[in-house]
Amino acid sequence: MPVRRPQPSQLKAIAEDFGMTVTDDQAAGLLGMMSGALEAYDEVDAMPDYLPPVKYPRTPGYRPEGDENKYNAWYVKSTVKGASRGKLAGRTVVLKDNICLAGVPMMVGASTLEGYVPDVDATVVSRILDAGGEILGKAVCEYFCLSGSSNSAATGHVLNPYNESRSSGGSSSGCGVLVSIGEADMALGGDQGGSIRIPASWCGLYGLKPTWGLVPYTGIMPIEATIDHTGPMTRSVADNALLLEVVAGEDGLDPRQYAPRTQRYTKALEGGVAGMRIGVVTDGFGHEESEPDVDAKVQAGAARFRELGATVEEISLPMHKQGRPIWTPTALEGLTYQMMKANGTGTNYKGLYLTSLTDAHAKWRDRSDELFISVKVAMLLGEFMTRQYGSHFYAKSQNLLRKLRAKYDDALADWDLLLMPTIPMKATELPAPDAGDEAHWDVALNMNRNTAPFCGTGHPALNVPCGMSDGLPVGLMLVGKFWDEATIYRAAYAFEQSGDWKSM
Repeated sequence: MPVRRPQPSQLKAIAEDFGMTVTDDQAAGLLGMMSGALEAYDEVDAMPDYLPPVKYPRTPGYRPEGDENKYNAWYVKSTVKGASRGKLAGRTVVLKDNICLAGVPMMVGASTLEGYVPDVDATVVSRILDAGGEILGKAVCEYFCLSGSSNSAATGHVLNPYNESRSSGGSSSGCGVLVSIGEADMALGGDQGGSIRIPASWCGLYGLKPTWGLVPYTGIMPIEATIDHTGPMTRSVADNALLLEVVAGEDGLDPRQYAPRTQRYTKALEGGVAGMRIGVVTDGFGHEESEPDVDAKVQAGAARFRELGATVEEISLPMHKQGRPIWTPTALEGLTYQMMKANGTGTNYKGLYLTSLTDAHAKWRDRSDELFISVKVAMLLGEFMTRQYGSHFYAKSQNLLRKLRAKYDDALADWDLLLMPTIPMKATELPAPDAGDEAHWDVALNMNRNTAPFCGTGHPALNVPCGMSDGLPVGLMLVGKFWDEATIYRAAYAFEQSGDWKSM
């Protein structure tokens, strides 16, 4: 069937958007000039999409209700059994609902995408199943993954299992809960500003944002390619290392991957921290929103590393405090273009494009009033800045992120790891579902001051639970060199083995 041909009036309207003046006669002439190219589109439309095959059987599943979904963390339950043997044999995994699982609904927390069913498995899904893992379904995530709280999903608030009036953290909110309460052994979350580490901190888990490009993002709904990460969330360091070992490595389809260097992470746990050098970044403490008990628990965690034999000293990295502002133009202008205007696709890279997701997501324009307030604010500001300044600040943000990376790299030349609070505060109160936009916006991104910079620079960073305060978990963050997740795991494992974090 031929693709739709433009009408002269449509060409004139497009020309006007580009600042061109086109008369009726010129429009008719332009249509004639386009005939050959339009016939090429017809040929492409008739060709198959050549998507990767789906290897393991599954059913569409169902959305659990009532006691089966007490914390509203499940989006869909659908058991997919993998190979009969492998590294993940006997292990269960839940996926953040921005990861494609063929034949199983995916809505990325958004009412405008509800009803979409992917036709491919993400690379990480195939690797989990090939390794013998069992996928249990999809965990709720925040509306297009744009909230660090668990208040924005179209399916309702996700509740913190330690205190149901509190946020579980976002945007991998359901993943944090389901692993925390033991309904899944492991989860794969996503992180563009802290969305693995925030729920890991607030739900008491080990949550790793890997080095940018270590784990393929193929088959996962993007926000912005230069800050997209996916990684493991688990109750133990060993499980975290195991899941990373399975999913890491180049797949030949993801433009984010520049010759990633993998390691046998499960073989790197032993050895302790004796002789290791850990720099406690003072600029990660004492923020305006920091809670004194959180800072104190993290400092106590640093002292524990010292007791375990590491050299632990305070260092200053003043540019760290500028990290979140520097990250902001990349995130806002990038997501406005790639995730929204380009329908989750973008251009100018070679890799696997998910045309079915592009088609389904494009329909947001017909229902844009439904978008959550965090999405609306990000889009409106991102588009304004692009129109007003012609991507000047996106470009400058990327240049500054390179400078920020160099500052962290300089510090990591002297120190094996950097340490600071993952989140400056404990899990925050959830606003009422019917609260006004301002109340929901206030909790959307008020916690990612320490996490967002490392999404911009790409350094690996792990949340390590280090204590409880007022009945809520507190986490410290370990940041390492590019491709050196093994050192992070070795330190975290030594910390984990030193005692029950809940009693620290």
